[in-house]
Amino acid sequence: MKRILAIFKKEFLSYFNSTIGYMWLIVFTWLNFWLFFRGFFLMPEADLRPMFNMFPVIFIIFIPAITMRLWAEEKKLGTIEILLSLPLRIEEIILGKFLGAISFFGISLLLTFPLPIILSFLGNLDWGRVLSGYLGAFLLGSTFISLGMFLSGFTKNQIVAFILGAAFCFILYIIGEEAILSFISGFWAELLQNFSVKTHFESISRGVIDLRDIIYYLSFIVLFIYANYLHLEVAR
Repeated sequence: MKRILAIFKKEFLSYFNSTIGYMWLIVFTWLNFWLFFRGFFLMPEADLRPMFNMFPVIFIIFIPAITMRLWAEEKKLGTIEILLSLPLRIEEIILGKFLGAISFFGISLLLTFPLPIILSFLGNLDWGRVLSGYLGAFLLGSTFISLGMFLSGFTKNQIVAFILGAAFCFILYIIGEEAILSFISGFWAELLQNFSVKTHFESISRGVIDLRDIIYYLSFIVLFIYANYLHLEVAR
């Protein structure tokens, strides 16, 4: 645990060693506030669903920016050889990096929390649905982070890692769109819908916390972390 925490501390603080991390937080917060208040006065009630509906699309762009450097930078600088030669287990390195990334992402979500506080003074806000929506957003973001971290290990170029992460996150989201499912029917349509992060996120963001949705996200996180482990084990 001490070794995992040491990797976590290094990765988490690295986001604040330059202006990029601060710019990420500012742009992410400003974009969410602007998009929400742009249509705020058209809503008949105090509701955060518009922000939660925008989260998946925003995450597709912003989360690969968090994960693109996790392994690509190590490869570019040549420090991955040193890292893998240290008396650390690969799973400790992966978990430390993953925890650092989701902690930074968690701060991003917390910076949007003034929105529900403001709405609570303007109307009768359903806090159960708000907290459920944030839980779904955190699980969705963590899934994208595990995927982006895995893909970052295949290249030395951070831009390539960003494009790969955004592309695969987009695919994982869009397979649940009605426009895609309309061309498929029966078993395959139901399978694609169940595999889509969009389907499970919409369920949680409506305030319905189903154990199947939680298991879905946790399964994907474990799957991508394990795939990352296998990839690094081969490299080692």
